[in-house]
Amino acid sequence: MSELRNRQTATQFPFAEDSYLQSLDAALHSLEPSLIATLRDLVGTPSQNIPPSGEEAECQRKVASALSSLGWKPDVYEPTAVASLATHPEFWPGRSYINRPNVSARQTGSGGGRSLILSGHIDTVPIDTPVAWTRSPLGEDLEDGRLYGRGTWDMKAGVAMNLTVLRALQLAGIRLKGDLIFETVVDEEFGGANGTLAARLRGYLADAAVLGESTSLCICPAQRGGRTVHITLFGPGGILGEQQVRARAVDQLQHVLSRINSFQQRRERRVAVNPYFANSSEPFAVWVTNIATGKWGWVQPLTVPERCLLEIYWQAMPEETQAEVEREFHEWWSETVSARPELFLVAPAVHFPMRWLPGCSIPPSSPLVTEFGTTAETCGISARVEGLDAPSDMYIFQNCFDIPAIMWGPDGGGAHQADEFVDIASLVKATRVLSRFVCGWCGVEGVA
Repeated sequence: MSELRNRQTATQFPFAEDSYLQSLDAALHSLEPSLIATLRDLVGTPSQNIPPSGEEAECQRKVASALSSLGWKPDVYEPTAVASLATHPEFWPGRSYINRPNVSARQTGSGGGRSLILSGHIDTVPIDTPVAWTRSPLGEDLEDGRLYGRGTWDMKAGVAMNLTVLRALQLAGIRLKGDLIFETVVDEEFGGANGTLAARLRGYLADAAVLGESTSLCICPAQRGGRTVHITLFGPGGILGEQQVRARAVDQLQHVLSRINSFQQRRERRVAVNPYFANSSEPFAVWVTNIATGKWGWVQPLTVPERCLLEIYWQAMPEETQAEVEREFHEWWSETVSARPELFLVAPAVHFPMRWLPGCSIPPSSPLVTEFGTTAETCGISARVEGLDAPSDMYIFQNCFDIPAIMWGPDGGGAHQADEFVDIASLVKATRVLSRFVCGWCGVEGVA
């Protein structure tokens, strides 16, 4: 640190912008090994979210320790410690937060600048996947510029990026005018969002927020919404011939699957495509994400199943409301069942297992968007501005607290799949852009 600071003369104000940018770039360059090491350490510490509980505690302890080593004072708290959480309209009940703390910290600026939140979720989806991993899920494999492992891209790379920004600011001796808030929250996956909601209700508010989600170096001021439904089909089963009649659960399944495209087409006719998603390959995606009739293998008798579980997930545009989306589904579902009443002798059970995740957006003319784009250009990156083709907890910032927010992060692949990875070179680029943006947004008081 002293070596970097000694390169500069005593602080004079006003000072040349280039002076702190040079120090910042030098700091970031020296921190590249630390950036990778931090990410590998986080990925090597599982923090799976397995509702209604999760395993984030150990990873959060490492984040809190990293903050303490920088002189920040981490606020480590379970979301349910926030008294107003359970009464907020966006609270989703039924999750346990025992030993699942959020970590938040604030560095107060000198005054006269804008405040900013650097946010990230520390939880990941489970490591286990239907298709086997060919590389270690714990960040042990770094090959051809890619680090593999659960959470590398979604989104521990973003957390490592945010921590490296804090380290670079300290190493370069940069003092900000506006407050800078860092946070890692729990329970974002599986429609959580309670962790992000708790942080806002605890008082961590700012003029803007940047979420370190995986965006492939795109600036994402918008996200699509999402709805998940579980359907249970019931029918006669068994293995004897006289028991084999129509209206079996698998017959119902065949009919329902044949109608999935009609649901997507209905949505395409009804809903306008938001401009942020004009280039989306599937703006109204409707996916079957799971089908189960029982355990696989010889642990149960060979038999025609009496029950079939079906999971359907579909995306929504930022303008759509929960009432609109659910009404459309129920109309389609009623038509699907009534089209073949002889199949559905027992009414299927329909259940929404997780919260409605609304879409959200801020205008492309928002200062947060335009200034971030300008900052990226100073780093030689012409970043596209588009929506993220997935839900996240960004809507908590935009919709619930009127905090402008974007998502920004590196390139990679395999989110929620085996062999998830992040591209290290793009992570370095993303970190440089974010570091410069923090300085520009919050304002630089001086360089020590």
